[in-house]
This record gives sequence, C-alpha cells and structure tokens, in this order.
Amino acid sequence: MSINSKRILGLLIVGVMMLGAFAVAGCGKEDNSNEQDTSQNSQELSGKLTIAGSTSVQPFSEVLAEEFMVTNPKVEISVQGGGSSQGVTAAASGAAEIGSASRNVKDEEITENPDLVVTQIAIDGVAVVVHPSNPVQDITLEEIKNIYLGNITNWGELGGTDAAITVVSREEGSGTRDAFVGMVMNDEEIVPSAIIQNSNGAVRTAIAGDENSIGYVSLAIVNNEIKALDVEGVAASVENIKAGTYKISRPFNYITNNAPAGLAKAFIDFVLSDEGQKIMVDEGAISIK
Repeated sequence: MSINSKRILGLLIVGVMMLGAFAVAGCGKEDNSNEQDTSQNSQELSGKLTIAGSTSVQPFSEVLAEEFMVTNPKVEISVQGGGSSQGVTAAASGAAEIGSASRNVKDEEITENPDLVVTQIAIDGVAVVVHPSNPVQDITLEEIKNIYLGNITNWGELGGTDAAITVVSREEGSGTRDAFVGMVMNDEEIVPSAIIQNSNGAVRTAIAGDENSIGYVSLAIVNNEIKALDVEGVAASVENIKAGTYKISRPFNYITNNAPAGLAKAFIDFVLSDEGQKIMVDEGAISIK
C-alpha cells in the first residue's frame, strides 16, 4: 500500500471515530433532558392535608380546597369542623396540619403551645339576627347584652311585639360564641336558658323557624330566611366592617404548629393570593387586602 493510501485510510478511521463520539454525546444530552423532566415532575404538589376547626371558616376552606385540588390533582384535602377551640388543639397536637379559628387565639393557648403560628386569612362580621317578620330593626350593644344576660325577656321592651324572646346561642368552644361573648357580653355568662346550637347554619335554621327568636351568626351566612339587625344605628355590612363603624367583627385564622411548611404552606399561600382572597370575598368574607 502506498503512503498516500495509508494517509487516506488513516483519515477515514479518524472520521469514523469522531462521528461515533458525536453520536455518544448526543445520546448523553437526550438522557439528561429526560432526567430534568423527571425532576420537574417530582416537584408537582402531592399528598394529603387536613384542615379542622371553626364551623364558620369551614365552608370557606371547603371551597378553597376544591379549587386548590383542581389545580393540584395529586393533592387530597380533608376539611372538618368541630369549633375554633378544636382547631387550636388539632394544630397543636398534629391531628390536623392546619387548624382554623374564627377568633383570636387566646393568650393561654399560646402559652400552652408556644410553637403555634397564626395566619389571618380574612375578616368576618358577627350579625345579630331575628326572624324577618320581627318589627325591631335597630338595637344597642347594651340591649343585646341584657337579652343574653336574661334581663330583657320581652320584645315589647324594645318596641316590638308583646312576646317572650327566645334566646339562641352557640356552644362552648365556638369561635362565633367566643367573639360574641368578648365583644358584646364583656365576658359575662350567657343566660343558661338559651337554646344552644352547634353551628351557624343551625342557628339560622332556629331563627328562621321562630318569629320571637334572636341569635348571632357569621355575616357570611345571612340570607333572606333571617334579618340582621342594625347595631347602634349601623348596618351589618362589609363596607361598615371595613370602615370600623360596625363593631362586632372578628378574624378568620389558620393555625399551624411552627411556621407553615410543605403542602400546608402552599395551601395558605394560595388562600392569601389574589385568587384565594377573591374566593373568600365571593363566598361572603372580607378580604384582608
């Protein structure tokens, strides 16, 4: 074989080797791309989350959870009631990743569970409600207090019909009751003869079925079955609550054991987002933004 032939053969061999190297490099690049896609997919939210506590916050949490699960189909959220005190206990004990309360967390609850972190998600008004047929439209805080102390027992004393007042209240541990007792009763005890209901919905049903009854519920659930009274001449409305002129209002809070993390943080961030706050407003709460 001539020298030129040997050179040509050598060049061919080098060319084949270079093509092989490029092919291997190309395969390696494709594999890395697949690994990156897998890594990105692994960041998709998944898992289970339990929210428990206030029956006032519960319907909002349910709607928010449904929307969150549509966007994150690998997430399963369970929303439970039980009352605000149960929400604090559930968060502290780890029975729920998020506790809910329709009141401020008490100093003694923080003292017993110093790792609790409270995140306000909305504001709610507490409406004092009667049957729509009741002619009374305006009431003072002092009059409400005296009704619930048992000192005022007849609607005639308030310019209404001569009929005994049926007092309806929430159960112990209810955030709505705690807010009402703190803001209206000055922490004095509600009359023992009051009819006790275990949810805002149950109070609404009781008031709708008794023309002489009075109760208090979350402003968000007031409908045409009941009538919200003006308090001190101020209507129970979102505008008046934001302005601070309607005095009976309270926070909606989520509670976690330590700072929110993982799925709990992702959900709370969603609730605080513009989209989440719009859902809260659409459902009847008052945005914190």
